[in-house]
Amino acid sequence: MSNNNVLKRTHNDFMREITQLRSVINDDKKMIVEGKAITYEEETRLFKMFGTDFYEVIERGAFAGAELMEAFFKYNHSSEQLVLARYKNGTLAFEDREDGVYIKAELADTTLGRDLYTLIQRGDIDKMSFAFTVKEESQEKKNEGKKIIFRVKKIGKIYDVAAVPHPAYDGTDIYARRRVQVETDSARVETRNRNNIKKLQIKIRSILKK
Repeated sequence: MSNNNVLKRTHNDFMREITQLRSVINDDKKMIVEGKAITYEEETRLFKMFGTDFYEVIERGAFAGAELMEAFFKYNHSSEQLVLARYKNGTLAFEDREDGVYIKAELADTTLGRDLYTLIQRGDIDKMSFAFTVKEESQEKKNEGKKIIFRVKKIGKIYDVAAVPHPAYDGTDIYARRRVQVETDSARVETRNRNNIKKLQIKIRSILKK
């Protein structure tokens, strides 16, 4: 067996880029790709907003109990192309280790599968990402609120793992989800502050009338 290893130290989130992707050539000619899907306890910078840097950490063990039955391996998360592997039929496997979660996929012997495998072998495509939901998380504030860390304690469901050429950081689902969450929280705080100011103004007027 011979491997074509490509290590790429880039790391995004939901969809989160996998840190390693390689093709495996074996004696029975199966098209196998392997990669590391999750690195536990590693900070990933999501974006900056309102002068605050937002990060995410997937805690060790967060993958345990995740729903996998409908997880697929795709190209670029596309729902318009045929799937290339599936957890349910055993062609997509996940392995939860101490340092993170690894995947192994046997690509379907289709035109898309063969083309993708060739591109991975050549190194044209050397990243993957996975789409998931968060079941449980917490927030941690540091540097007087200038740094906020979302700590994912439990992953809910894995939708798919995908080989991707160049995922756009600010176009990923986690980026959009987190921004909406932050903007909503900020709007809620702003509304509460306005209400408090109005209450204070009414109270002051009431005192002045006495």
